[in-house]
Amino acid sequence: MTWSGQWVADRLGVGLEGDPELTSLLGLAVRRNKKRAHLLVSHVLGKHVPAAPSAVYGSGVDLGRRVRALLGDEDAARAVVLGYAETATGLGHAVADGLALAPYLHSTRRPVAGVRPVGGFEEEHSHATSHLLLPEDPELLAGDGPLVLVDDEFSTGRTVLNTITTLHAVFPRERYVVVALVDMRSAADRARLDDFAAGLGARVDLIALASGTVRLPEGVLERGQELVARYEARAADGFDGGRTRTADAPSARPARLTRVDVGWPEGLPDGGRHGFTPGHRARLEAALPGMAARVADALATTVAAPTGRGTVPVGTDATLTGGGTGLAGPDMAPAGVGTTRVGTAEAPTGKETILAGPDAAPAGMGTPPATAVPAPTGSETPAGPDVPPGTGPAPRRVLVLGNEELMYAPLRLAAALQDVLQETRPGTTDVRFSTTTRSPVLPVDDPGYAIRTRLAFPAHDDPADGPGERYAYNVAGAGFDAVVAVVDSAADTPGLHAPGGLLDRLGAHTGHVVLVAVPSYAPEVHTPMPEPLRGPAFSSYDPADVGWLLQDLSDVTLEAPTEEREEAIQSGGAHYAESLPVEYQPSADYQALFHAALDASAARMARAVGVVTETVLAERSPRPVLVSLARAGTPVGVLMRRWARHAHGLDLPHYAVSIVRGRGIDPVALRWLAAHHDPADVVFVDGWTGKGAITRELAEALRGFDGFDPRIAVLADPGHCVDTYGTRDDFLIPSACLNSTVSGLISRTVLRADLVGPHDFHGAKFYRELAGADVSRAFLDTVAARFAEVEEDVAADVKELAAADRAPTWEGWAAVERISEEYGIHDVNLVKPGVGETTRVLLRRVPWKILAQRGAGSDLDHVRLLAEQRGVPVEEADGLPYSCVGLIHPRYTRGATGADGKAVTAP
Repeated sequence: MTWSGQWVADRLGVGLEGDPELTSLLGLAVRRNKKRAHLLVSHVLGKHVPAAPSAVYGSGVDLGRRVRALLGDEDAARAVVLGYAETATGLGHAVADGLALAPYLHSTRRPVAGVRPVGGFEEEHSHATSHLLLPEDPELLAGDGPLVLVDDEFSTGRTVLNTITTLHAVFPRERYVVVALVDMRSAADRARLDDFAAGLGARVDLIALASGTVRLPEGVLERGQELVARYEARAADGFDGGRTRTADAPSARPARLTRVDVGWPEGLPDGGRHGFTPGHRARLEAALPGMAARVADALATTVAAPTGRGTVPVGTDATLTGGGTGLAGPDMAPAGVGTTRVGTAEAPTGKETILAGPDAAPAGMGTPPATAVPAPTGSETPAGPDVPPGTGPAPRRVLVLGNEELMYAPLRLAAALQDVLQETRPGTTDVRFSTTTRSPVLPVDDPGYAIRTRLAFPAHDDPADGPGERYAYNVAGAGFDAVVAVVDSAADTPGLHAPGGLLDRLGAHTGHVVLVAVPSYAPEVHTPMPEPLRGPAFSSYDPADVGWLLQDLSDVTLEAPTEEREEAIQSGGAHYAESLPVEYQPSADYQALFHAALDASAARMARAVGVVTETVLAERSPRPVLVSLARAGTPVGVLMRRWARHAHGLDLPHYAVSIVRGRGIDPVALRWLAAHHDPADVVFVDGWTGKGAITRELAEALRGFDGFDPRIAVLADPGHCVDTYGTRDDFLIPSACLNSTVSGLISRTVLRADLVGPHDFHGAKFYRELAGADVSRAFLDTVAARFAEVEEDVAADVKELAAADRAPTWEGWAAVERISEEYGIHDVNLVKPGVGETTRVLLRRVPWKILAQRGAGSDLDHVRLLAEQRGVPVEEADGLPYSCVGLIHPRYTRGATGADGKAVTAP
């Protein structure tokens, strides 16, 4: 029989030298790879060549038993087996089964959300080089027992050296065992490993089924690349005499596409991506016979492809060989065996297929009926119990096809299926196993070449490195009556079922496709919660004043010019929380105005702080957990905490959280609060209400979180939006006059997808560089110094409020809607009512004009000064429920301002 590497040997001079078993284990092919032209094609790996599952599994188990004999049971029980993606994931798992006592892990190229890699390494000659290690148990590799590394071939040893170097630096150990089907290292490579082990101070053993070397003549890489280019070009032009041909014809979906729910055990990993223990193995062994029986039942009505019926169906999905005359060799169909097309006289359409079962179709694929109905040709139909096991005609040849890294589960299912069919229909069905791959290899129609046909299809598992082509080799033309395609649920996507997808490609070359989707194992991720930030590391407040449930983004440039931000926000190109305004640097006149306003209003502030704090203690909780809405609410929260200590000796916890209009409150912060405090004790605190947008936002955001009270406690409620407040007067709260320099030097909060992950707090910046202008503590101390003198007034106010009707009327919101229409703005988000909100407009946004209540006094001095500095008109108005209202420039573009940055007046 012709050796399946002879074609390459004749043209490139590549040869195998060594143990006589090498040619029975390996063939040769050439591939599109800039690092290595030749490919060693294993006959017992179950990747490129469909092989008997018993041979594939048995090879790995035998190697594992040899490892156990080498190590002894005591060290074998302390070992960990590590397999390489993608080709050796199944082999490594079989080695672990042979070892029997050790857990298994394989590398992966598929990142998994929430699972942090414990390591990674590069495979130098591979088509896809980067490997991740994602064990569910981060301590899996932390022991000092032997590490068993399994790959399909040991060619240069560089991949193993990279792996050991990376892991030894983190998880040092004294012994490593390298396992491969074949050891093909050169003498220099062998010496390199010996030197490496000596330098490492560890023992490195190697076990393989056979060993030898690959003879590579001078210039073989360049000649191999030229050979691939020449044959692919001739195939594309159709002038290769049928040797390598990608023919154009419509592909066909099979008459029978049957989805089978095999009953995969709940919680059992589908492979070793996140670790697979001996306990997992025992569960799988117990479930395999039942799962295989369900697949056998689905195959019971498969119609065998007739022998000698002519050529393989030609289509763009398959690169065909030799005019489609079939595959030769011990693992191939006899020459001349073709496949039947759907709907021909040789293959019934399958419209009579029974529909039943709970797992008829994935989301979006339709809902199956519960009883037998006709199924249209090419429809997906789940296997049901109406076909008596073992009574239907037996398919002659069945392929169980795994999916890239998913090799072990399909391999074990294939072996169990062979056992079930042998028991129920002895000698009638030949089961083979192979797997799809991302590695591009040239197919050539020659008995002396290892890759005879190629099916190409798009990736269907949303790969991290982007879309690309995937392949199934030696499937087309092999005479398979049925193909059992096994994928994990992450790969059971619309792309799998789409025209031109894997199922469509398979359907052109077999009469029956059976789809088995095993659940993708999702580790239970225990991501540690972040902890609150405190001063002086984050903010200029005392550590006890507030814990910031935020992440520090101080090193990230987030500031943008005010006009640029305004244009982006109003155009819908950005959300206001995705950037920060440039911090306003107050002039000497403005700072003097702030200090004058603070001195004038400190007692009024202290009285409102006392009233709202006493109301909270009386009506909400005797031991409240204060949670201020950063950042305007944070100085108020600190003052409420100080009042509780002053008046009652209470040391109340206080945290600051982020809430973003249109995006809600920080869910990670809420989970942190629920984990550390009773949600019923949490009282959300803000500085003031404008129109009540944040009040509504909070109520909506808390719907999915049990136990939290959405009612906000505020210092001032001029908008009549809440029932817990210190006053409803719209007066100047001096902290509204400044930004970070009165709020612990903390910025407004930031929520941006590239900075805030699903387990992160929202972000903010600590402006340490502004410490010279910081008045945060001075503000708190000035107000707290007036607590004693307002105690009697506070007691009277609290008593009066307790008897009053404080139900929100939302009259502020109504006023905002009226102003929005009256001034032609038609967007309530551009109308900012109240002294605090008007101040924010002047400091952070592009103001259009300011409406001031006629006769408003010194409370608006700072507003008038800021408006003058920015060239914004101040119009007096009657009937406002607020002291003032700030109007943001509607339909703003940067062309709406002059060169001096001043806002234009209304036309």
